Amino acid sequence: MNISSGIKDELRRFCESFAEERIYRIKNTIKGLNDSLNSETKSSAGDKHETGRAMIQLEMEKLGNQLYEAEKMGQVLTGICNPAITTKVGLGSLVITSDSAYYISISAGAFKKGATQIYCVSAASPIGKILLGKSEGQCFDFNQKNSCIEKIL
Repeated sequence: MNISSGIKDELRRFCESFAEERIYRIKNTIKGLNDSLNSETKSSAGDKHETGRAMIQLEMEKLGNQLYEAEKMGQVLTGICNPAITTKVGLGSLVITSDSAYYISISAGAFKKGATQIYCVSAASPIGKILLGKSEGQCFDFNQKNSCIEKIL
């Protein structure tokens, strides 16, 4: 896999965009639910009205948790520094293995550029946990498949 170290800036922007878009969507959904909650008028339905309000509030709680997690993604990205030379996999590392490429940052899915595909994964993800602290040349098993680290950028 022919990947240059300059791609790390693109990967970071991809992850930042992913986190910002997620935060934006969640905030808009919360705003919509708030508007629904505020515009809901007391009707003769009684229990039905209260059940509807309770369901909206439960949904808002779930969205609040999702917003918290999305904001944590942004904080993780803020904490990533891209050192010129790394010998061990850490946060911000671009890891080229015999099978795939991984950018250790946040779980943002696959970044695609031409024929190149790089998976943006969290350090807390199963593959992230396996790769952390490893060096070039080290091999590991993941999903019943053996791979070796060819390069760390």
